[in-house]
Amino acid sequence: MPDAENAPEQLAPHRIESARSSRSKCRTCRRKIDQGKLRLGILLEGPYGTGYLWHHLTCAAKRRADDVAAAYAEKAWDEGLEVPPLAELDKLREKTEEEKKSRREAPYVERAPSGRSKCKSCSEVIEQGAWRVALLREVTFGQQVRSAPINVHPRCVQAEILAEDCATELDGFEDAVRANSKGLEPAEIEAALAEIGRLEG
Repeated sequence: MPDAENAPEQLAPHRIESARSSRSKCRTCRRKIDQGKLRLGILLEGPYGTGYLWHHLTCAAKRRADDVAAAYAEKAWDEGLEVPPLAELDKLREKTEEEKKSRREAPYVERAPSGRSKCKSCSEVIEQGAWRVALLREVTFGQQVRSAPINVHPRCVQAEILAEDCATELDGFEDAVRANSKGLEPAEIEAALAEIGRLEG
């Protein structure tokens, strides 16, 4: 339901303001918007009335650039409120997009950078420098199902890939590992695949 705090007769499509309290939550990151923090309201007309859905201004800059640009075009804030330059918010969006591009897609193999991680299949430690395999596992958040990366030993891939909640496909697994394992020599990838062994469905 839209946040009813701030509901005059005629609401603008967007509103930028300092949060008046710490009661609202950011619809992007789901965290509390602290009092005094800049927030962007996006107007929503719903069955329970009309109101704003609030986002941290910085969160909106990363995920809702069009709404931020529209709010700036409308000058959707009260006179005297200090807002960051739009170019500064654009840099945040660009940085987020770059990070997204550099993020690896599972499945892939890598050397464990420390001995602190545990295999999500057998719960044993993955030794520093040992191969670990990133797979996708389905995770339920309320009514939503998302895929989250998990790390497993090469020897545990067979059991994990057959698990009901595994979101990594068996078909094309080796080709996907070769394509996604960035920064490794082909011979290293083949050595890791040899440790994984032949997978059967």
